[in-house]
This record gives sequence, C-alpha cells and structure tokens, in this order.
Amino acid sequence: MEGDIAELGKYIGVGLTAIGMGGAAIGVGNVAGSYLSGALRNPSAAASQTATLFIGMAFAEALGIFSFLVALLLMFAV
Repeated sequence: MEGDIAELGKYIGVGLTAIGMGGAAIGVGNVAGSYLSGALRNPSAAASQTATLFIGMAFAEALGIFSFLVALLLMFAV
C-alpha cells in the first residue's frame, strides 16, 4: 500500500508540473503575440519587430519543451 501511494503522488506531481509549466508557455506566447499585434499596427515598425517575434515564439516553445522534459524526468528518474 505504501508504494502505491508514493507512485500515485509521483504521478500527481508530474501532472501538476506539466500543467504549470505548460500554462507558463501559453502565457508567454500570449504576451509575445499581444505585443506584436500592437506593435505591428504601425506598418513602418514591422521590419524592426521580426526579431522580437522569433524570440517570443522561441521562449514559448522552449517552455513547452521544458515542461515535457521535467515531467519525464520526474516520472522516470525519481
């Protein structure tokens, strides 16, 4: 019984980690998208905002991948 409860706790922790970090990735993506939506309403500023667009997308993607990796590490290494 003790081992089963520990396994259940591990899976709950993995799920909470994945949900929390996945939510952070969604939030970063929304912030970057909103910033670019406002900044690109001025067409003359569009060329200077391309780097910001790629950095924002990279952060959102990286947080999603990190959430997956942390969940795998918690599931199989702990």
